[in-house]
Amino acid sequence: MVGWALLCSAWGFPVHRHINRSATEALPAPLRGWMMAEVEWLAAHATDADKRKHAVEREAPRHYLDRDAPALACLDTLGAAPWFGRAAAACSEDTLWAYGVLPWQLRWSYDRLVAAFDSCDRMAILRAAADLGHYAADAHVPLHTTLNYNGQLTQQDGIHAVWETRLPALYGGGYLLAVPEVGYIEDVDAWGWSVLAKSHAHVEPLLAAERQVSAAWGADQHVREQRGNTMQLQRVPLWCQRYHSALGGMVEQRWRAAIEGVASLWYSAWLDAGAPDLSAVMAPRSRWQETLDRLIGRNPRRVNGPLPVP
Repeated sequence: MVGWALLCSAWGFPVHRHINRSATEALPAPLRGWMMAEVEWLAAHATDADKRKHAVEREAPRHYLDRDAPALACLDTLGAAPWFGRAAAACSEDTLWAYGVLPWQLRWSYDRLVAAFDSCDRMAILRAAADLGHYAADAHVPLHTTLNYNGQLTQQDGIHAVWETRLPALYGGGYLLAVPEVGYIEDVDAWGWSVLAKSHAHVEPLLAAERQVSAAWGADQHVREQRGNTMQLQRVPLWCQRYHSALGGMVEQRWRAAIEGVASLWYSAWLDAGAPDLSAVMAPRSRWQETLDRLIGRNPRRVNGPLPVP
């Protein structure tokens, strides 16, 4: 049955896939060669974390931090990058999970990737890298850092999907998203909190730009578009063009920063694991090996089930 829907997913699935793919291409050698052998898998599974939101308890809060929530004022005296245990002691663990744990999830996922690299476990590496890529990409989205995540508190409902899905779909093809060769992240916790702070600084500007464009529009902003079996209510292209222009390159800048951030985290995790030689586990498989695996019912590229909850 055809239904009405408003898009609202983190960065949009195509963007998440692009970020993981581009991050793989941005890695320094020799890690780049090994990870490129699995680039299709890393791109295809970049959205696994989103797909777990309705099936895994406490998955959703891993994707955001409502930094402007009054209940999180308890973090203000804990320094720039408080550890989870100290934050839970100050605010209560239930409060943290109620308003998001994204900065700590970055550390948990990073540690999981370091352990996977250290063990040279191919499947564990792929699973941890794909998920870390997803959470790091979410940290670069301004509306993942605020209680007003969809403009619902300022009568700007639907802005979430416009910013991270509609605009990338319309204009992403023209963005310059290549990043320089990435480097080592000295302090992952400080890096994560810094990224969230930069994202949060964009919240009011993106909302103000939407108010400005909408106030001058004076007509219906929406159009119905058929996508598969779903009829979606979207902002009209001309309105999106004006809003995109008013943002001054914000979406492109955050998208490019996300690619650089994901690649930097993967590379840093590999170095923290001792820069292991992954030739034996990440080498491309021959057509003969793939055929043999199918014949005996073995699929070394398949990963089942969600990641364990820390």
